Amino acid sequence: QVQLVESGGGLVQTGGSLRLSCTASESVGSYYGMGWFRQQPEKEREFVGAIGWRGDGEHYGDSARGRFIISRDNAKNTVYLQMNNLEPGDTAVYYCAATLMAIGPRFLNGYQYWGQGTQVTVSS
Repeated sequence: QVQLVESGGGLVQTGGSLRLSCTASESVGSYYGMGWFRQQPEKEREFVGAIGWRGDGEHYGDSARGRFIISRDNAKNTVYLQMNNLEPGDTAVYYCAATLMAIGPRFLNGYQYWGQGTQVTVSS
């Protein structure tokens, strides 16, 4: 059972940046693709980006492409989401997830493990 803990959320002004971290309870480097999702009130959870277990294969959802960067440090069992040029529409709870697939997919049920989420609020 992999446990995931997100951190790095908070309040930021429009145009600002945040870096989210997701630390796993065990080594995910050899086994797990990783993904980031977000959820706004009364909306479905949305794909943000994902990365392969070797740190390759990054791909992004439409809202993140060009502004967000996903990366990982397997020695630290940690995946990052660097978010730049943030907008009020990025306000959401951000979740990381782990999958036994080599590269994290875009769909929710492709992931076996989920973190509890971290709140990101972007003020105008």
